[in-house]
Amino acid sequence: MEALLAGFWGFVGGISLLVGALVGLCAEASQRVISIVMAIGAGVLISSVAFELMEEAYREGGFDTPAIGLLLGAVAYFAADWAVSRHAKHRKRSQGQQEGGSDTAIAIGALMDGIPESVAIGISLIGGGSVSWVFVVAVFLSNVPEGLSAAAGMKKAGHSAAYMLGLWGSVVVVAALSALFGYLFLAGASEDTVAVIQSFAAGAILTMLASTMLPEAYEEGGAVVGVVTTVGFLVAFMLSHLE
Repeated sequence: MEALLAGFWGFVGGISLLVGALVGLCAEASQRVISIVMAIGAGVLISSVAFELMEEAYREGGFDTPAIGLLLGAVAYFAADWAVSRHAKHRKRSQGQQEGGSDTAIAIGALMDGIPESVAIGISLIGGGSVSWVFVVAVFLSNVPEGLSAAAGMKKAGHSAAYMLGLWGSVVVVAALSALFGYLFLAGASEDTVAVIQSFAAGAILTMLASTMLPEAYEEGGAVVGVVTTVGFLVAFMLSHLE
């Protein structure tokens, strides 16, 4: 039952990609609005990584194990993003820069962004734990502008609506399965192993935010993005301590 619950929450976090893609296809949201939502999601996600993932990893494995996992996650995401960006450098951009990019690379990039978040959701239920709704909200908020921005850009680059909805729909399914299998495969794992996986996800998420999400938000939204990101962080910090 808990495994299915993990899959459900992974689906909830991932479905926002499809929501964002639908908005990007059906509405002409301004770049500033996209950037503001992106910045809020980034701030919330940074807070959740610090106070949900890393704090829990510290309780499970002390300092050394989470530190190793965090650095491994950062390096792994960097390497994967570098490889994908060679074929789809502007996979998240909203001005049509995806034109000429590899469809496979765009799909892999979308999966690469979503899997660490979903696995983190799944393993939070291990040992009778409960999913942090603050973290789920953070994932949801960060995914909406990602789906919106990428879909808007892919639309301008000439991709069909069916292709884009199929792409993001498949990512949602993989997100749910990642949360489900994250729970199933790690249910009997040691505390150190769980700590490594949690911190690995945290490192991958932070690297994604720093290398793709925040630069895009700043470029399109300007300096106010810094303040908005901080507001998102503060709101998530308060909610996580009221949870």
